[in-house]
Amino acid sequence: MLKQPPKQRQLVRKPRKKKTLLLTGVGLGALALGGISALAFNDLLSQLPVVGGLFASQPEMPIADLSGEPSTVLALVTLPPAERAARLEEIANGAPSIDRHRAHYLLAVDLIEQNHGGMALPWLEGLENDYPVLAPQILAKRAQAYASTGNMAQAEATWKALLQQYPNDPASAEALFNLGKTNPHYWDQAIAQFPAHPRTVEMALTRLQQNPKQPQLMLILAKHGHYLPDIVSVLDRLKTEFGAQLTPQEWEAIAFAYWEKTKYGSAAEAYAKAPPTALNLYRAARGAQLDERWTTATQRYQVLIQAFPDAKETGLGLLRLANLSTSPETAILYLDQAINRFPDRAAEALVEKSKLLQHLNSPQAVIQTQQLVLTQYSHSDAAAELRWQQAEMNFKKGDIQAAWEWARQLVEQNPESEYAPEAGFWVGKWAAQLGRPQDAKQAYEYVLANYPESYYAWRSATLLEWDVGDFTTVRQKLPHVVQPTSRPEPLAGSEATRELYRLGQNREAWAYWQVEFTNRVEPPVAEQFTDGLMRMGVNDNLDGIFMLSSLEFRESPKERKEYDAIKQQIGYWQALYPFPFSQSIEQWAQQRQLNPMLVMALIRQESRFEPEIRSVAGAVGLMQVMPDTADWVASQIKLKQYNLENPNDNINLGTWYLDFTHREYSNHSLLAVASYNAGPGSVADWIARFGTRDPDVFVEQIPFGETKGYVESVFENYWNYLRLYNPEISQKLAQISSKHSVLIEAVNQP
Repeated sequence: MLKQPPKQRQLVRKPRKKKTLLLTGVGLGALALGGISALAFNDLLSQLPVVGGLFASQPEMPIADLSGEPSTVLALVTLPPAERAARLEEIANGAPSIDRHRAHYLLAVDLIEQNHGGMALPWLEGLENDYPVLAPQILAKRAQAYASTGNMAQAEATWKALLQQYPNDPASAEALFNLGKTNPHYWDQAIAQFPAHPRTVEMALTRLQQNPKQPQLMLILAKHGHYLPDIVSVLDRLKTEFGAQLTPQEWEAIAFAYWEKTKYGSAAEAYAKAPPTALNLYRAARGAQLDERWTTATQRYQVLIQAFPDAKETGLGLLRLANLSTSPETAILYLDQAINRFPDRAAEALVEKSKLLQHLNSPQAVIQTQQLVLTQYSHSDAAAELRWQQAEMNFKKGDIQAAWEWARQLVEQNPESEYAPEAGFWVGKWAAQLGRPQDAKQAYEYVLANYPESYYAWRSATLLEWDVGDFTTVRQKLPHVVQPTSRPEPLAGSEATRELYRLGQNREAWAYWQVEFTNRVEPPVAEQFTDGLMRMGVNDNLDGIFMLSSLEFRESPKERKEYDAIKQQIGYWQALYPFPFSQSIEQWAQQRQLNPMLVMALIRQESRFEPEIRSVAGAVGLMQVMPDTADWVASQIKLKQYNLENPNDNINLGTWYLDFTHREYSNHSLLAVASYNAGPGSVADWIARFGTRDPDVFVEQIPFGETKGYVESVFENYWNYLRLYNPEISQKLAQISSKHSVLIEAVNQP
């Protein structure tokens, strides 16, 4: 949340298909190799999403497990222990079944969490024989139960039995961790056998507290501790203190960790020392380019092209080189190479070439090049971009008919383009302006049918007069929302990992997954989807949502087919639009008389529900409140003490400010949300320049690309919460959209 836009803000369109770099991570201070204690590490893992009473839950109904058998237990996993205990006991005392075993396990887990280990033991007795998929975990829980009663001899014996019977199961890392508290040999074994397990990362942290000069332990963190808040400081120390003794493969691991944390300049230098693969050479160049070291980037791209002339990374490298070239003639030479050698990059390269030809004052060549894109590559994203540019240009000139023609052509020729929802919506808007209301209605329905998840679907719904709230009414809406009781099914991982996830045992499932997920650099679609779910389960919402949403970027036909199948699962969308911190959102939205779904949508955009995140501008927490703004708001509401990293405090201050921006603009939510991002001064300027008679035109004219994208994203989030969780809107959309009806049919299946 900014009072004024940063000076460096670019005046460009909403970024297309790029991972946002604005949310930079937690940043809790320097990790002096031991700055995170074991206790703090456990606290980090235990911070699961808070789900409160804002939204009604679906009534209890059986949920089919992976075998297709209905499961009542799986419908209970999202409930707090106190609310599910009686029902679980009833099932646990029933006839033998997989649900009975699940109920035994969950009852024991809940009791251990409440420090009632003695009461948990009867539920675990003999369970490993009846429930073999979780047999190692059952032994681990039994050991924990004995320990909580003070029976350390039985606990130790059970940990040793676990090691003996299941030496290769990830649960054995827990046994090694606990046994190693009194015998360091067990920790040595864990470090050697389970380096990726979170318990091993914890062991490495503990030993580094005792002796920071242990590069091999630091490498464990570099390879497997990307989720640690201050992993970058570990990478920096490895680089500066032990760089001379690192192998190329170790540099590659360090480089990937830097890349994951968006430290692209540091990643570039590490990739330059890694094995010279096409991907590594590309990232060495691209990282330098993002770090604004143009000469270094140019040299490295040239090395890539020479070493791997046919690699897919080289095609993109040629486009990057063209962008870096100071001479248009040289840039065109690089683009011509891309056009001739990389057909999948040809259309994009031709568009860039047309821009350079325009700079060289060659209008005929520009027309010929663009015509080539529109004819030979008519279905490409580059052709869609050209068509949309033409539509916008004609609209600005006042030629609505020509704008409509270009937009209609885009929808027909490029229905899979990211521009298609926008173009389809404006086909409707422009048809209405041309006096063709029936055509406008058909266009809006087309957008709802084919792009039901888009911002433009919401705008289409409002213009069709659906009861979803418009810019001037959305604040007052109090939509009825029903939370799901089911969870999406992971597509990868062992059966034990999947079963733990089904049971809501998020930390344990995530720990197993850390051991099993080995292809982190270029994961298959199923593994990336599963990783997203696991991250969301332990409240790593920023990266979890990115892992899920960035499946959209897959380009190969096989991967696109896999992603299209995932999109037909309601669980995919429910994972993308979760309900963390709903109790605080309910409380403060009601007090500020704000639509709670709008607050939820804004928080999702601002922070991805990360309470401690900080932006590059200094904004903090869930609603990204600037410290100066927080001080001012606190003085208005007489709040003497607060912590912006505390979710409740942050939502208190953020909702007051969102209410303030609404009051400033007579409850016009478009202007209020834009002001929340760009500041009231900017919005006042835009109102004076553009007027607000047509809010859709106003959005298109917002000169800050970030703010335009922000407004669209917030209301797109709002719409998706409605279409997924509001029964009335969901059913109405299903009548128009077969894509959405597939999701609803899955929910309604017994």
